[in-house]
Parts: sequence; structure tokens; C-alpha cells
Amino acid sequence: MATDLQRRKISRVFAALDANSDGFLEEGDFAALAARWIEVRGPGDHQLLEQIMLGWWATLLAASDLDRDNKVTLDEVLLVVDQLPEMPEAVTGTAAAMFEAIDENQDGLISAAEYRQLIEVWNGRPTDTDAIFPALDADGDGRLSHEEFGDLWYEFWAGDDADAPGTLVFGPL
Repeated sequence: MATDLQRRKISRVFAALDANSDGFLEEGDFAALAARWIEVRGPGDHQLLEQIMLGWWATLLAASDLDRDNKVTLDEVLLVVDQLPEMPEAVTGTAAAMFEAIDENQDGLISAAEYRQLIEVWNGRPTDTDAIFPALDADGDGRLSHEEFGDLWYEFWAGDDADAPGTLVFGPL
């Protein structure tokens, strides 16, 4: 059973994803997230970004939609979260895909500016991430590597330590 911390973390992400606030995640919610991200990025080829977001939806739907109604509830997501410590490959797979989406300049690193863009897209508004990014950047080099991001992503989704830096991946609780 999900802990209070896990419920708070996942509820926050769920609410940000639920574009129409109907209490369900559906394909349209992930399409709306992709559209917000594309709007922030401006002109360019955004096919990969759309693929990543809709791929994430397909993965979530397959793992979470217990009643096969093509909708996912918060409780269905939390049931999957309970299983994540035994399924690290599922978490690292989504971390790798999200890393590609966040790494706008495709240099293999996430900068503080790219991280801010992620948070602003999720929140749908300007967000100050200057205090958060250094807590995520364990080696203090001003960037997140694939490995750093994967560890943070895993801690967010599968972890239960309020003091772990990964708890802040989607901003402060």
C-alpha cells in the first residue's frame, strides 16, 4: 500500500497530468502535456516529444487500467507504484524516455534551464527552480547525467524517503 509520501507525490503528478481535471488520466491528457511542451519549445520538429508522451501513456495504460476502460484513476496508478521497487526496469525505461524529452539540445545532459522548462510544462505556469536544481545535481556540475536523472526518477516513483533528492523531481511538495 502506498505511503502518505508516495500518495502526495503521485497525486501531484496526477493532478498536473489530468488536463481536464476529471479525475482520470486518458490519452488526451498526455496529448495535452505534449502540446504544452511543444508550445514552450516553439518551432521545430516535435515528433519525438509527442512519441515519448504518448508512449508513456501507453505504458501507464497497460500497467494501470485494471478495468480496461481506457482511463486510469489515481488509485490504479498507486497500485502500480506499490510494485515499482520490484520492477526497476519499468522505472528506468520511463526515465530514459523522459530524459530524451527534457534534453532539448540533445547534448546528453539536462541543464538547469531544461529542468525549469520541464517543471513549468508540468505546472502550466512559470516556476522558480533555482533552489531545487542544486539539490538534484548530486555532483554539483550544473547538469544532470542520464545516471543522475535515472536515480532521481526512480527515487521519486519508487522511493519513500522525504529527504531524498528524488522526491523533488517534480518540484517541492
